[in-house]
Amino acid sequence: MKVLYEDNHIIVVEKMPNVPSQADKTGDEDMLTIIKSYLKEKYNKPGNVYLGLVHRLDRPVGGVMVFAKTSKAASRLSEEIRNKTFKKTYLAIVNGKMESESGEYVDYLWKDEKQNTSYVVKEGKKNSKLAKLNYEVIAYNEKENVSLVKINLQTGRHHQIRVQFSSRMHALYGDSKYHGRGAGSGICLWAYKIKFVHPVKKEEMEFEDFPPKEGMWGKLL
Repeated sequence: MKVLYEDNHIIVVEKMPNVPSQADKTGDEDMLTIIKSYLKEKYNKPGNVYLGLVHRLDRPVGGVMVFAKTSKAASRLSEEIRNKTFKKTYLAIVNGKMESESGEYVDYLWKDEKQNTSYVVKEGKKNSKLAKLNYEVIAYNEKENVSLVKINLQTGRHHQIRVQFSSRMHALYGDSKYHGRGAGSGICLWAYKIKFVHPVKKEEMEFEDFPPKEGMWGKLL
């Protein structure tokens, strides 16, 4: 496990793709369990280790995450997320050449709970939620016909980035669930930067972590 930062209150790590943020029905090893084991061994702690999950990444998505080592830190970081002062920035490789070098996507998304899939729907549909993001094109690979985009989320909806880009014919590379090319190669979506105020020190903190230069990532990074 790659640790980017650690103190008495928080730990910032890299989550690799296909590792769940927390335990799920598969029983596969998850980030909470991995970090708890790391802390237990490093500090020789008896009994249970407290670790607060304050935000999640979808299982196929890799990138930087922060976990709270105390309940006070967890509460304060969760408050930042509610107040939208906790910022997450993503990198994604999407199909085709983007129409604009930068822009904003605003949609209403509805989640099909049975299929675990979200859809863009008309405003007013029952249980739909407003979804907003901003993007900026970083690079374009003409041979592969894919674009590397930087994405700032304004809302955090289920599969938001994947759905909003797919609905505009720019599905994420490797995302077979939302009609992307490169099935089986892994989704090209990575949470590369987080920015927040330290829950105790009150200092603004920023951490970056880039995906491995492998596969399609290696052709654009």
